[in-house]
Amino acid sequence: MSTADSRKNLDRRALLQAALVVPAAGAAATALDTVPARAATATAAATAGGGGGRFDTESPRFALAVLPDTQYLFDADSSDPAPLRETFRYLVSERGESNIAFMTHLGDVTEHGTGEEIELAADTFRTLHGKVPYSVLAGNHDINGSTDDQRGDSAYLKAFGPKRYSSMPTFGGASPDGYNSYHVLRAAGREWLILALDWRVSDRGLSWAQGVLDTHPSLPAVLTTHDLAWSDDDGAAQLSDNGKRLWDGLVRGNDQIFLALGGHYWPPGRTVLTNDAGHDVHVQITNYQDRYYGGAGMIRMYGFDLARGVIDVETFSPWFLARDPAKRTPLEAETIELTGPVDRFSLDIDFAERFAGFAPATPPAPRPASAVMPRGTVAYWRFDSSGLPDAGRAGKPVTDGRVARDLTGNGNDLTVRRLHTSGADALTWSAEHHLGQPAHASLRFDGGKAPDRGAVLTTAAGAPLNNATFTSGYTIETFIKLPEPFAGDHAWMGILSWEGRNGDAGKTTGWSPDEPTCSLNLSPERFLQFVVYPQRQDADPTSWSHAVPVGRWMHIALVNDGRRTVMYVDGSKIARNPAQKSTGIATLGKPFVLGATQFDERFGQGFYGWIGDTRIVSRALAPKDFLTPFV
Repeated sequence: MSTADSRKNLDRRALLQAALVVPAAGAAATALDTVPARAATATAAATAGGGGGRFDTESPRFALAVLPDTQYLFDADSSDPAPLRETFRYLVSERGESNIAFMTHLGDVTEHGTGEEIELAADTFRTLHGKVPYSVLAGNHDINGSTDDQRGDSAYLKAFGPKRYSSMPTFGGASPDGYNSYHVLRAAGREWLILALDWRVSDRGLSWAQGVLDTHPSLPAVLTTHDLAWSDDDGAAQLSDNGKRLWDGLVRGNDQIFLALGGHYWPPGRTVLTNDAGHDVHVQITNYQDRYYGGAGMIRMYGFDLARGVIDVETFSPWFLARDPAKRTPLEAETIELTGPVDRFSLDIDFAERFAGFAPATPPAPRPASAVMPRGTVAYWRFDSSGLPDAGRAGKPVTDGRVARDLTGNGNDLTVRRLHTSGADALTWSAEHHLGQPAHASLRFDGGKAPDRGAVLTTAAGAPLNNATFTSGYTIETFIKLPEPFAGDHAWMGILSWEGRNGDAGKTTGWSPDEPTCSLNLSPERFLQFVVYPQRQDADPTSWSHAVPVGRWMHIALVNDGRRTVMYVDGSKIARNPAQKSTGIATLGKPFVLGATQFDERFGQGFYGWIGDTRIVSRALAPKDFLTPFV
């Protein structure tokens, strides 16, 4: 393999990389009148088998491998199982690197469905068996043209019926006829359902499939079948006659099914349909038997990434990928990987929102203040009824003079006041909050320019926090959310700060002697800036984040260990943290401020967005000890 090909392979691995194994997820299905799975046990620490690495059930990234029509590789006396064996070797060897959860075959395993062809195919699958769980379903070429799944015994059923899957920890059961099956697998910290339906599923089969869904009502489901949709060369898929029957009889009424995959037809294509719940269902055709060497065991990898909210799809041939590049023929070289719009693409899916109708996320319960005040907590403010009594309803103005209590009892209460001639809407109460935030409330600041407006909460003149210098270190945390769209004229705006001028603290370095001694700000480009003038050094070490998103809650932490400061966003250390020494904060006995930053002891624009729980601790905390723990 050349350096370029090695790099390509490594890039593919990096796309889905994780590390650990699939536990038992199949449940006995006797209530469904099915052939039940054999009792199987496995743990998250179990190996994938065969040296294929460990599958990580909790990583937010995993892959579903999809294998379409292989019939031309098992075609009487011209059969050649070598490409498929290499595909299976790839899946086994890459299981840990690419976090491959499962493989599903879309039917037409063989060309004629003869005993000899089926036997050779079944023997080839032994390369995968016991190492990566999988499903197989019958295509029209596998069962000699029989019209539905009530056809009785066949060479296909003997080789690829329920007995084949009974030892798999994912196997849930099969329909009484044996031609339809389901698997339940754990990936990305939750369970997923794979339905493998016969190419002409009968009414009995549809009733069985509905029973599986009814028994697993909270599991997102991927439907796999042979004949689902067809496409012209433009790649725009349309349901086939059988696909329409499946859509009307099963898919559209079951919101769980978010992805439906079929083979049979070529060229490949895709479309998005809307189900009865008003949600997207991605319908896709995968079939490469018309390609060189009958598709050469080409697979499609669906890379689920729940952290990014996408499924990244790529299509390639492990058999050609494994060849010595110098010895590849022209057709082999051009068929290694397919990169057209129906072969390599990404699906944007907000998984929590898409699955909320049948599997709503249970938000964490609020945590009491006493549970989140570790040793050294100097101040802690929250805006539910415990921190802001009689907070009121969402959108209600928080009036001037209202007090947000410092729940530590240290006397650092914050008092509300509006800036300039700002109206009532400059500060309102909100029930919005970061999912990991202890309190389920926040304040909505409507700061802006032209004219300057906003609101602030400040400590009283004699508050202990005004004089705290934190020479042993500190951790300052807050939760913020920027509105979407981020509309209006928003220049520099402060999130939190201490009042005063650093020049009055004897500092001679920095951008201006008129900026405060410590402030967390947001630039017009949405870069977070934390600038501090230390108590001991004449310096202005400044941390800069990346451009932060809008419309999404973030946790921000500023951690100083008495020597230097590190900014974290959502538990991740940013890149642009200063190496300068920084010991303490050169406070001047003036108030701490939430909602704005002064310049030359005057406020301009106030903050625009939401601010949630805010805490200051007089020592450096590890991410696992933040207000929302990151491990």
